Parts: sequence; structure tokens; C-alpha cells
Amino acid sequence: MQLELFHIKDMDTVVNVSSVKQRSPFRYPGGKTWLIPVVRQWLTSLANKPEVLIEPFAGGGIVSLSVAAENLADRVLMIELDSQVAAVWKTILGGDAEWLSEKILNFNMTYDNLQTELSKKPENIREDAFRTILRNRTSHGGILANGAGLLKNGESGKGIFSRWYPVTLSRRILNINKYKDRIDFLQDDGIKIINNYKMNQDVVYFIDPPYTAAGKKAGMRLYKHNQIDHEGLFTLLESVKGEFLMTYDNEEKIIGMAVDSGFKFEKVAMSNTHHAKMNELIISKNLDWLNK
Repeated sequence: MQLELFHIKDMDTVVNVSSVKQRSPFRYPGGKTWLIPVVRQWLTSLANKPEVLIEPFAGGGIVSLSVAAENLADRVLMIELDSQVAAVWKTILGGDAEWLSEKILNFNMTYDNLQTELSKKPENIREDAFRTILRNRTSHGGILANGAGLLKNGESGKGIFSRWYPVTLSRRILNINKYKDRIDFLQDDGIKIINNYKMNQDVVYFIDPPYTAAGKKAGMRLYKHNQIDHEGLFTLLESVKGEFLMTYDNEEKIIGMAVDSGFKFEKVAMSNTHHAKMNELIISKNLDWLNK
């Protein structure tokens, strides 16, 4: 297959993430804050407002949160398999948002206090959620996978305080609590959930697998659950009745699977954590709306 025959439009404008409302309490590897304007454009281009948007690999949840907050779908269903990340969403969406907010505000952040807290075995889901937020905001890159170390220098030598903004985190959590009635959460296998809903044309999907195809090893370092049947996911999406928007690394293997499935794809510019410009693929049944 000569992939160069398939044109990919390079969308050169990098979104300034500071212009996008930050809604998630997570600092998440591979977060999609930069893609929110594209997601908004996609959903508003549809003939009808979706009854449900499903995010089968929710992670930090910025897309689900933005869709719920901006009422771009009647309901949002977040799916996440990782137990620690799931604990945070179960806590915030399950009635303990105020408890978590206060716990964050009242924590005295020092290296000793942090290490003591992280060494404890969580007694319940909400305690697990608090420890997950602590680790996420104080580890290198926000990585929760085993082996991730705590920040030493961080930004401007601030170490563990570099990403620890208790007032901001508290506000984000309490804001989510205001529109939580539009969000459902399941700790489950995202592909299984897509399969359960695939015949419903009123359901749409934002799909951002936090795993690595094309032989890269980053997924093994960043995520606990780092194995996925990529070909199987593409095959499943061929049978889905509703619309979907999917993001992937800009790799020839992924482009090949998109071509084989008859999907459209484009490159969208982004800036990584080192402020280097990169391109990611977005894949869908139809991308005509992207050029308008």
C-alpha cells in the first residue's frame, strides 16, 4: 500500500490550551485539552444533538467533562478500567466531591506528609481517590503507572509543589459536582461498552486509546492497562451505527488501518509537554465538517 496516495491535510494552527477551560483535576499523560475546539466543532456539526456521548477510555476525562458542561450531548458516559483513576471519578460523581475538595484543601503538602500518605493502604474508594490525586499531581508527568517517581525539581525548582494547586483543584471538583447529573461512570472495558451500544445511532463516541500501536513502548510506561487489540477496535467501529471521533499517533500503521476500514483521517497540530509541535491523527466516518 502506498500511503502517500492518501492525502492528509496538515492543520497547522496549534490550539493555545490556556484558551480552553481546564475542567479536569488530573494532570494526565496524553490529555486532550488541545482537541476540545475540534470536538466542539464535530458535535455541533451533527444533524441532531447526541442522546449520549461515550468516552470508552476516559482517563482525565476532559472531553466528557467539556461535553457535559457545555450541554453538547444529553448525557455522557465515561468508561475507565484503571482502578485508581476510576476511584476519582466514582468519588466526584458519586456524592463525595465536597469531601474530596476539603481533603485537598486541608492537606499540608510536604515531602514527609506526601510519602506518609502515599504509603497508606486506602480504606475505601474516596481515600483511594485522594491518594490518586496526590500521586497524579506530584509524580513525573502525572504518571500513575508503577515505577513513576515523585517530582524533584519540577518547574522553577518547585518540586512537588509544581503542579499542586489545592484551591484550583478544589474549584474544578466542585464545578464538576454542579453538572454531575449529566454524567454516568463505569469502571469497565471500553471496547465491550462500544460493542453494547453499537446498534444505537443516537450514541456517539470519542475514542482516545491510551495505548501505543506501531511498536512504540510509551504506553507501557504511562499506563497500567497498555494492551489493546487495535485492529479489533477498527473492525468494531466499522459496525457502529452512531458517529465517532477517534485520535491516534500519526503512524503509518494507523493510517493503514483507517484506510482498510474506509475511514477518513486528518492531521491536527498539537504541542507536547516540551512545547514541540507535533501532529496527531483524527479519524472518523466523515470529516467534511473539519474543513468548513
